Amino acid sequence: MGFWFKLSESIDRVNQLLGSAASIMILLSCVVSAVNAILRYGLDMSNNWPLELQWYLFSAAVMLGASYTLKRNEHVRVDLIYSDLSDRGRIWVDLFGLACFLMPACSLFTYLSWTSLFYLSWLMAEGSLNSGGLARYPIKFVVPFGFFMLSLQGLSEIIKRIGALNGETTLPTEDLHYEKPMQ
Repeated sequence: MGFWFKLSESIDRVNQLLGSAASIMILLSCVVSAVNAILRYGLDMSNNWPLELQWYLFSAAVMLGASYTLKRNEHVRVDLIYSDLSDRGRIWVDLFGLACFLMPACSLFTYLSWTSLFYLSWLMAEGSLNSGGLARYPIKFVVPFGFFMLSLQGLSEIIKRIGALNGETTLPTEDLHYEKPMQ
């Protein structure tokens, strides 16, 4: 499984970079929002592109941060039996969820958002309907790209869990650690 582990590590590295980029995009979104508010209300200067840029940055952060969140095992779980299982049982549940739910859904969303969202927008060089707005197709590309990267991270997680089941590797403790939410 040497090739597969190297592939998994490469996917993890790329998604680590995307997670860092998403963090920077959140900060930039806040800066753009603050500058826009100062210009709009303090200097009575207004334009649509800063509003759209803020929306684009936040949208990109969400789509690119999803794969990073999966990599860090910080995604939402519905706990019915997970907390009562052994580590091996949790690995099996994770594998089932990744293979039967995440991978098919991400593959479908990648395909649909590429064909019906981004590609048509790119062909017509779609721009904003607002005066001074930005082009729309670049942000629409982020949707299929984000789902594609999420599916790659799903593949990486499957590889790690199969390796753990076969005894070829151990998962970090945070990958199997689970705390029931306090309610």
